[in-house]
Amino acid sequence: MNEPHITPSTDTYKQVAANPLRCITGSIISGGLSFAIYSLMITIATNFANKPIHSQNPIVWKISSAVRTLIVGVVGLGTGIFALVALGLLALGIQLWFQQLTKTKNS
Repeated sequence: MNEPHITPSTDTYKQVAANPLRCITGSIISGGLSFAIYSLMITIATNFANKPIHSQNPIVWKISSAVRTLIVGVVGLGTGIFALVALGLLALGIQLWFQQLTKTKNS
């Protein structure tokens, strides 16, 4: 009655070979995400610039400045990572495409 239902594990991982179409599709998706995050970053930075801090306390100025910088920096880091992934996948897709062309030429 209190015995757990044990299901057999099916840990079968299959390695899928990379091909140019998969790489370019991934590059397009990553580039789109990078552009979306970049647009979000510009919107956040503009919003912060248009709404100044209304306080005379220097500690409030320093903390809010640090938080604003941190938010824009983290979003910018995400933009850069997705952009680099998009470029890397595009380069890999081009490399695989050239390898397929030279393999069919030599065969």
